[in-house]
Amino acid sequence: MFFVDTIEVTGLGNRGYLAGGERTAVAVDPPRDVDRVIAAAARRGVRISHVVETHVHNDYVTGGPELARLTGAAYLVPAAARITVGHTPVHDGDVMAIAAEDALTLRALATPGHTPHHTSYVLEEHGAAVAVFTGGSLLIGTVGRPDLVEPRLTEDLARAQHASVHRLAAELPDETEVLPTHGFGSFCASGTADGTATTIGKEKAANAAFTRDADTFVADLLAGLDDVPAYYAHMGPANAAGPAPVDLTPPAVAGADEIAERLAAGEWVIDLRNRVAFADGHVAGSLNFEAEGQLATYLAWLTPWGRPVTLLAESPAQLAAAQRELVRVGVDRPAAAATGDPSAWVRRGETPASFPRATFADLAAQRRTRDMVVLDVRRSSERAAGHVEGSLHISLHTLHRRLAEVPAGEVWVHCAGGMRAAIAASLLDAAGRDVVAVDDTFAAAEQAGLTVRGCPGSEQRR
Repeated sequence: MFFVDTIEVTGLGNRGYLAGGERTAVAVDPPRDVDRVIAAAARRGVRISHVVETHVHNDYVTGGPELARLTGAAYLVPAAARITVGHTPVHDGDVMAIAAEDALTLRALATPGHTPHHTSYVLEEHGAAVAVFTGGSLLIGTVGRPDLVEPRLTEDLARAQHASVHRLAAELPDETEVLPTHGFGSFCASGTADGTATTIGKEKAANAAFTRDADTFVADLLAGLDDVPAYYAHMGPANAAGPAPVDLTPPAVAGADEIAERLAAGEWVIDLRNRVAFADGHVAGSLNFEAEGQLATYLAWLTPWGRPVTLLAESPAQLAAAQRELVRVGVDRPAAAATGDPSAWVRRGETPASFPRATFADLAAQRRTRDMVVLDVRRSSERAAGHVEGSLHISLHTLHRRLAEVPAGEVWVHCAGGMRAAIAASLLDAAGRDVVAVDDTFAAAEQAGLTVRGCPGSEQRR
């Protein structure tokens, strides 16, 4: 009898897996904070004998080498991957015995497309396929992006992606469970997952990789590719070299004077509290990245790589959770941190800063009687699907470099749901602008009477 446990990495939209039998197990695409995988194995009472990677990851720092070191497991990586960390190369067709007493094996299937070396792993019980770990190849309702390795390879990889998923379908029974790493909000996916579970048969019936011919599939896939988070450029090299062990000990505590000094030095001070609390009161110059949002993705995307970061949290638990999420993308050690509320973070005699929040109904009402700049910070693909007429568009991930392009006057900033608008509002507020954060869903814009224009048939992502 076999088991498969999912290691959710929700902030990055990914999953790792632990699969095995009565005594031994394999870890697939583990996150960097490997204590979670070790704890899952302990709960099952199994030893991790193998750690495998489907590919060299672009969107997070792997825990593979460290997990293998701590457990004594074999570290398996596709043979064509260019990495310098010690590993056992895996070739197409290789079979690894995972739990001999349960007749459980793992068979490697070359599935290039997301990367040239991408490999899927078929979990077989008594020689019959029961599940396939597809990494960034076949996802739920979509496939992995082919444009993260080298622009000149993108079209060829897109065609390889189409061929690879067809190979999976040809070699595996329809009832085989599909267990991808990406596709739950990760920017490594070319689309958004529809649901949380699937099989080969379900994907054959609905996934565009199966329902469209290769030329149409490739054209549509390339046309729909979205922005790539800037920090991706650092993930591949880190994974190839072998990441350092994680240090999750609490950072040094910063008082109000140190916080002010770090801000004056141009460092980023990040307030992790929810956007309502931040708008009501915060340290002037600090930036709001909600701990409950896609913290790692957006903080690593916007922050100049390697610049010191100080974290402000409402509690030690929130701080610890944020540290854990940030190490997954290589933001390893905060320069300093503080917990509590703004009253303890501002110097004596100073008061917290604040700015108003509003809805699209408020925007519609106020726009009739006052001058304002309406700033849309969604991505280009989202804006194409529909935007407020007369609004200025600057995607959030470029805003910190383009603040001078925002015209003078009060700025009403919106996104699709409020989280990114809060980040943008904090950037504008830190720059000394008068700002109103529109904390509302974009669907409410047209309902509020605002004119929304777009390209019919366009789709929004995340």
